[in-house]
Amino acid sequence: MEIEKIIKKTTEKNQDKVNWTKAWSTKYPILKTYQKEVDIPKYSTQLRKLLEDLKLTYNYSEVDAILVLKDILYHEMKKEKI
Repeated sequence: MEIEKIIKKTTEKNQDKVNWTKAWSTKYPILKTYQKEVDIPKYSTQLRKLLEDLKLTYNYSEVDAILVLKDILYHEMKKEKI
C-alpha cells in the first residue's frame, strides 16, 4: 500500500514539523473546533491515568503506551462502524 511506503520513509524530524491536528482536520473538521467545546483537562486527566497504568502494568515507554491506547481507541471506533 502507498501509505505504508510513506510511513516507512517518514523520519521523526519530518513528523515533528507536521501539525497533525491541522492535517487531519481536513478530513475530520471536529479537530478544528473541539478545543472550544470540550473540557480538555477532564479528559486529559483520565487519559493520563490510563497511560500511567499501561506504563506500570506492561512496562511500556510513554510513546508505546500512547500508541497502544490510540490503537485501542481506533479498534473501539471500528466496532461502532463509524
